[in-house]
Amino acid sequence: MAEKKKILYIVEAMGGGVFTYIVDLANELVNSYDMYIAYAVRKQTPENYKDYFDKRIHLIEVKNFDRAIDPAKDVAAFFEVKKIAAEVKPDIIHLHSSKAGVIGRLAFNGKIPVFYTPHGYSFLMESYKPMKRKMFKLIESVCAKRNCTTISCSVGEHQESLKLTKRATYVNNGINMAELQDIIDKTKKVEHPFTVYTLGRICYQKNPTLFNEIAKSLPNVKFVWIGDGELRGELTSKNIEITGWADRSTAIRYAVNADVFLLPSRWEGLPISLLESMYMKKVCVVSNVIGNRDVIHNGENGFVCTKVEEFVKAIEDCQCNTGKLTERAYQDILKIYNTKVMAQLYSEKYESALNKRRL
Repeated sequence: MAEKKKILYIVEAMGGGVFTYIVDLANELVNSYDMYIAYAVRKQTPENYKDYFDKRIHLIEVKNFDRAIDPAKDVAAFFEVKKIAAEVKPDIIHLHSSKAGVIGRLAFNGKIPVFYTPHGYSFLMESYKPMKRKMFKLIESVCAKRNCTTISCSVGEHQESLKLTKRATYVNNGINMAELQDIIDKTKKVEHPFTVYTLGRICYQKNPTLFNEIAKSLPNVKFVWIGDGELRGELTSKNIEITGWADRSTAIRYAVNADVFLLPSRWEGLPISLLESMYMKKVCVVSNVIGNRDVIHNGENGFVCTKVEEFVKAIEDCQCNTGKLTERAYQDILKIYNTKVMAQLYSEKYESALNKRRL
């Protein structure tokens, strides 16, 4: 039997949706490849994060990875990931998130295939000041000249990648349907009032201010924010319940016993929480940004909104018959946005790169 090819994932942003993505993709690919993950722990990383991974996956913590720009730590991380790669001797390196993307593209010169997935470009994040965003874009432009292929996680992100480099393609994010269905099957459904929910950190990106305005406009509707964060003080409307940080099973229980998924984000990559809500046949009402609008098509499989009034009307419409919308969204997950399809497409891109290297 031929020896499995080694793939090294380098991941700085190991939290939230990126964590779920890495877990699902690595667990799927480990049947075909020898998987190594060099990672950093974030506040959002589950304490028992190692339990999420298949035992065959090799986990290597990068001590010097830091989310913020820190020249001393970044240089140390540069040499640390080079040392890890020298020890692993991977056949393919795949960089995940902006920090890993910058350090990894500078560290590796393309002697072996190198891929980069941004998971949401930093220069698109409105939480940063304009000058900082310009700096991030300049850094991405410089790094894009390296011998590396960018694999975006949505069509919209791919369009941004093409402005930086022609060595670009995309693979849509996907969810692990079997794992999610197992949790759903174990979740008790209870009688509940018409409920609108969201899931994630209460932060600037997720736009709690807009969430609060929408809730205030619908005082007779129950709103639930599954999660916690530094901007929880923005959620002042009396009909909003904040659950605090919840483990996966608890979060899914809240979602199962709700009706509408509301995602008013200022920017996104391609949110796992949205895909999971589509699978659960919840009506999805989302903001008009990259990622959201790549998946949700207004009036076909959910609602895409810009103004408060549009969000309010969409939620009011959700109290009528929305079976066709939710069924279409569910079918989209079965056909496109799932781990099986995602892993197969990544595998094809990896194999293509390996075959070119052999020529």
